[in-house]
Amino acid sequence: MLRSREWALGWNVARIAVAVLIAAAVLAQFAASVSEAVARGRDVATVIANFFSFFTILSNVSACVVLVLLGIRFLVRRRTTDVDPAPVAAALAWVSTYMITTGVVYNLLLRDLPLQPETVAWSNEVMHVWGPLFLLLDVLIGPNRRRLPWAAAFGAAIFPIAWIIYTLLRAPLITNPTTKAPFWYPYPFLNPETGGWGHVVMYIIVIALAIITLAFVVVAVGRRRGIRST
Repeated sequence: MLRSREWALGWNVARIAVAVLIAAAVLAQFAASVSEAVARGRDVATVIANFFSFFTILSNVSACVVLVLLGIRFLVRRRTTDVDPAPVAAALAWVSTYMITTGVVYNLLLRDLPLQPETVAWSNEVMHVWGPLFLLLDVLIGPNRRRLPWAAAFGAAIFPIAWIIYTLLRAPLITNPTTKAPFWYPYPFLNPETGGWGHVVMYIIVIALAIITLAFVVVAVGRRRGIRST
């Protein structure tokens, strides 16, 4: 286990740097989406609400917050072997799970879809590739991991389940600001209009199982290489 002060300091500085990069990517895409909406006379309020309804955006923003908290906490305390507090450690395990899931789903299911005109290419890569890769590395080599209880893995499922319920209830009530269709789904695989509810349910089950499985892997890795709380 790497516990040197220099290593922990360097990694936590990297956490803050990556959080800043992720924040810049989210803000750049937000600005581009709003500018495109204004230029084309779209409903800006709906575009903003849709923007923050993407799992990718929510997971990236959450990861940004947790990485900054961890980085600042270490810089303030400078205690190399000080274990992460339980709530923050659980949040880190969860956002790591969400970010890795975002990377996997995008690169397996969405990579070949054409990008929208307002998509910022570098921002898209940061949120779907580089951010998830850093969180994966954080799971594998990040310092000060707490050995969480196995029950923490189930906690990772709460947010995705709430997001899916929110998405499926909201989508039929929203007029797509781009196509004017009487519905708006953030991802094609959640849209029953294209593949039917059978495909939607199948994708939900597969992704939910993948998230829970990945959460158990993240917790397992943390238990193996983490620091025992005292």
